Amino acid sequence: MTATSFDAERAYDDDRFSAVEVFRSEQMKAVCGYFEPGQFIPVHAPGSDVAIHVRSGTGLIRDGDEDHRVEPGDVVVVEADRDRGVRADDDTRLEAFLVTAPPPTDAEHGPVRQGLKNDEFDPR
Repeated sequence: MTATSFDAERAYDDDRFSAVEVFRSEQMKAVCGYFEPGQFIPVHAPGSDVAIHVRSGTGLIRDGDEDHRVEPGDVVVVEADRDRGVRADDDTRLEAFLVTAPPPTDAEHGPVRQGLKNDEFDPR
């Protein structure tokens, strides 16, 4: 069994969002995500489903061509092969729990690396 808390795992990074992996198997990956104001996970479309639970803060989650405003308590699920991204609002930190199944491959995270390198939420 894996047991932890947001407080125990909390790690912010001034340069980019912080994803603290708390569990991984061949079937799924679970991370606590910590975003400073304005930080983001760039839009990408891996072949995995993702469920995101917002713990604190506000922001938006991209699902395909739609941006959904989120706040504490919201749960958003984005199906595999759809564009997705997460961005904290410019005036607040965002904390979220993200579960992907199956875990995305390194190649599928190429757009994430590119977006972070170029400071672009939507690097398409």
